[in-house]
Amino acid sequence: MSEKETMTMKTKPPLVPLGTLIGRELRHGNVEKPTVNYGQAALAKKGEDYFLIKLDCQRIPGNPSTSFSVFAIFDGHNGISAAIFAKENLLNNILSAIPQGCGREEWLQALPRALVAGFVKTDIEFQQKGETSGTTVTFVVIDGWTITVASVGDSRCILDTQAGVVSLLTVDHRLEENVEERERVTASGGEVGRLNIFGGNEVGPLRCWPGGLCLSRSIGDTDVGEFIVPIPHVKQVKLSSSGGRLIIASDGIWDALSSDTAAQSCRGLPAELAAKLVVKEALRSRGLKDDTTCLVVDIIPYGYPVLPPTPRKKQNLLTSLIPGKRFQNSMNKVPNKLSAVGTVEELFEEGSAMLAERLGKDLPLDSSTGMFRCAVCQAEQEEQSGSGPLMLCSKCRRKKDAMEGKRASSLHTITI
Repeated sequence: MSEKETMTMKTKPPLVPLGTLIGRELRHGNVEKPTVNYGQAALAKKGEDYFLIKLDCQRIPGNPSTSFSVFAIFDGHNGISAAIFAKENLLNNILSAIPQGCGREEWLQALPRALVAGFVKTDIEFQQKGETSGTTVTFVVIDGWTITVASVGDSRCILDTQAGVVSLLTVDHRLEENVEERERVTASGGEVGRLNIFGGNEVGPLRCWPGGLCLSRSIGDTDVGEFIVPIPHVKQVKLSSSGGRLIIASDGIWDALSSDTAAQSCRGLPAELAAKLVVKEALRSRGLKDDTTCLVVDIIPYGYPVLPPTPRKKQNLLTSLIPGKRFQNSMNKVPNKLSAVGTVEELFEEGSAMLAERLGKDLPLDSSTGMFRCAVCQAEQEEQSGSGPLMLCSKCRRKKDAMEGKRASSLHTITI
């Protein structure tokens, strides 16, 4: 990650309450849902990348007006089983952690917490299979103009707006670049260092031992140690009605291209062609050294075939008469007036690896059964297991304690 990207990530605008934004929509009559167009491209080196595209999800089953879209990339390592398992189970685990029957605002507010619970539950279920592969995950939920991104590992999602501003919606969990994650892993009982070869020379990136994994967060990796956590960084933003473009890609793209380069390489192109061009540019820059998967998702005003071009800062009568500018000028004829170009409202961001901080303690009693539900696996229980404010079943509490280094891990297998 470049210094510029790191600074962009750390400079956080003030958060705007979701209810305030939805209220603005209602007052201004700006409730038209955007069109979501997408493109996908990939080149395989090891065959461990998988992706999920689901456009017909519904907050209320059977009600098309509550639809939302999901896009995700799973970059497996040490095998493919974790990536396949996450692709098949993660979405259902997330949705099961959201209370039934809530409205859109409540649903979106509950989503960040449900993403955390869904990631952890998926990891617990996979580890019970006794397999040792792992996977990074970048998981994107699009509901209207609101985008929610959850990620573990080093697959990345960027946002490119009409203003030409490129923003990171994820955080790279690579030990080499992420100082906070290195400190967390060592504090939880892991060791961080480079690979030793004969003669005592250290080579390659920083890794976590045992296991030798370069990442500090993933789903799976039972042979590495439970201080490698599945708790995702989550960010939720709301676009203006001028729209934006997401580029979601595995590290085969980001090892070759910066975020700015990837965005600039495909501006003005339809999503399907843009995804192919990003992969082609990465291949031209670095060659095929890893699986390379890219999803390009355009969130655009209803009725537009492609993302509207970035308006020029200055426009006069002469430029308005040039035939090539007709499409740009026709934007003003759309009945739904576009809001400020490139405006992005940040609703939520949290990256803590402490489960209690991410899930909280305000879990309601199920009135139909008189029992509480585990905050992770949703299993019913009569009373809280163990000490502390977070309502967890005994299995999920053991997982929490292991991730925080509160009990010794029984995993000692080393794989490089």
